Amino acid sequence: MPKPFHAVVHALGVHPVKSMAGCAPASAVVEPWGLAADRRWALIDRTGKVVTQRQRPGLALVHAEPLPAGAVRLRGPGLGPVDVAVPEPAAGSTTGTDLVVMHIFGTKVESVPAGPGASEVDRRLSAYLGEEVRLVHLDDPATRRPVNPLYGRPGETVSFADGFPLLVTSMASLDALNALIAQGDHPEEGPLPMDRFRPNLVVAGTAPWAEDGWRRLAVGEVAFRVAKPCGRCVITTTDQRTAERGREPLRTLGRHRRLDGKLVFGQNLVPESTGTVRVGDPVTVLE
Repeated sequence: MPKPFHAVVHALGVHPVKSMAGCAPASAVVEPWGLAADRRWALIDRTGKVVTQRQRPGLALVHAEPLPAGAVRLRGPGLGPVDVAVPEPAAGSTTGTDLVVMHIFGTKVESVPAGPGASEVDRRLSAYLGEEVRLVHLDDPATRRPVNPLYGRPGETVSFADGFPLLVTSMASLDALNALIAQGDHPEEGPLPMDRFRPNLVVAGTAPWAEDGWRRLAVGEVAFRVAKPCGRCVITTTDQRTAERGREPLRTLGRHRRLDGKLVFGQNLVPESTGTVRVGDPVTVLE
């Protein structure tokens, strides 16, 4: 029997362009590869390598808002607001013609360059970041990028997210982490807000670190499988409002939340069904 769990969705997060600031809608559609509009766009450099806050913390100051039909509105330093439409399907996409091969954390993914109207956007983003970049779109999330086969099942795919369709975190675990930061070497850097971790689902009403024991859960009408804990990177040390970097939370995670050589906070999820999730939806642990 499912184990009752008195928890609810506290917030949702959608980031239309990988590593840019996103939005917190009241509801979101769950697709097999993640929340609708989440991380369907990304920036690449002149070699095709994905560009993120790891290399360019200033991306935190560029805001991306999803628009109808998959378009995105960008605004930030020296940019916008400007709307970018979904590019036309790549000619001969079955053979890879006119597709761009991007490199994202050791894997190659085909994507479609933003249309001619985005050339000015590319120019301004390049000037802001200090390197040549261009915007690309994930045209076919159902086929382009499989989930890591060590944790995924045949046919499961993911957007331009780091590795899995969704990330869930809990408010209780953030409170516990902030308490540890307050006792550490750099208490002045806390308390940290949840946006440091850029989650899709934020749950309230759990015990601290309860998510460590989850295997399957239901959020409203949608079921999810927990794939693995989320290993954290330098982006978590970046203030999402100023783009300045500090030492936390990695210093504290290294002391208290190290697992298999990774500093972990949150859990990666794979949808087992589709539907709509909403702020306030009940969260039930199924396994």
